[in-house]
Amino acid sequence: MYLQFTQEQKMIQEMVQSFALKEVKPLASEMDRRGEFPHELVKKLADLGLMGAFIPTEYGGSGMDLVSYVLAMEEISKAWASLGVIMTVNNSLVCEPIYRFGTDAQKQRYLAPLARGEKLGCYALTEPGAGSDAGSIKTRARKEKGGYTLNGTKIFITNGKQADIAIVYAVTAPEHGKHGISAFLVGKGTPGFSVGKLEDKMGLRSSDTAELIFQDCHVPAENLLGVENEGFKIALRTLDGGRIGIASQSLGIAQACLEEATAYAKERHQFGRPIGEFEAIRFMLADMAMEIQAARLLTYRAAQHRQQGQSKDQDRNVTLEAAQAKLLASEVANRVAYKAVQIFGGYGYIKEFPVERYYRDARITTLYEGTSEIQRLVIARELLKQT
Repeated sequence: MYLQFTQEQKMIQEMVQSFALKEVKPLASEMDRRGEFPHELVKKLADLGLMGAFIPTEYGGSGMDLVSYVLAMEEISKAWASLGVIMTVNNSLVCEPIYRFGTDAQKQRYLAPLARGEKLGCYALTEPGAGSDAGSIKTRARKEKGGYTLNGTKIFITNGKQADIAIVYAVTAPEHGKHGISAFLVGKGTPGFSVGKLEDKMGLRSSDTAELIFQDCHVPAENLLGVENEGFKIALRTLDGGRIGIASQSLGIAQACLEEATAYAKERHQFGRPIGEFEAIRFMLADMAMEIQAARLLTYRAAQHRQQGQSKDQDRNVTLEAAQAKLLASEVANRVAYKAVQIFGGYGYIKEFPVERYYRDARITTLYEGTSEIQRLVIARELLKQT
């Protein structure tokens, strides 16, 4: 597959690249060291239209196509993966399901301010006993007059502390298993909804990861997202888009590693010459570049296929393409980050050099929004359906 970018896509890429280089990259290392949430940079992302990138303008978004979004995500994540994950969660896991499954009233009340970046969202699915097996969640939503009462705990929620709006998955019909799960829109400040423990993470240290607690949290009936007991379907469809976002983030991390390692190989001298003249280093750089490009093409392909379905007003299934892109891109990011640190040698292990941060940030990409093992199961399942 050969992709030729449109003039608009090139302009978006150049705009975001310039912003990332001038305003994000200079702040990334120090803010990461402090674990500081980048409030001002998130506001600037909103000013650029990147917090609701592919949401139509009528609902506060920028109306970009998905390939433009992928290009933007890669550039932001290349500068700072923490900022990239804040952006992709708001776009792919929060704005998109509200746009696809929400009522017009929900879109006006919740989607528009999220897409404009006036509010921030989070996606509350994972629980202590439900990670890869999302269908085994225990949070309950008891139906009662006027709405539902939620009780349960969610963990590892990106943007959890900072979010104004959460999409929360809870069991409404336990007798139906995963087909008895529903999705709800829950606003910050709702009685019974609180933030618990904040995780102290290896990487993405400026993106908060929180525990959310629901104790007799009443949610009005109009906050049900989609149809009752069809939350698991919403979750699966949402994760397709989310995985394309994480693939884009992985590409950004990997490309940053390649660029830093290439520059270092030119300037670092050993045995009287630049280390880039040694075959061992050249082979690593060659492998890094090749794998990144392969992952990039898979990611663009997944975005393009999803966009084609939306352009035709169809709910096109891109589960296979999204899983392939996420699997390859995340594993490539980890391999490339490893090689980048190896090329830097001892300096790569020091926080003064950015490849140390890239190495830590890359590790999560094979874990969240479906581990590599889950991606392989998804890919095999989709292939078997076709035969």
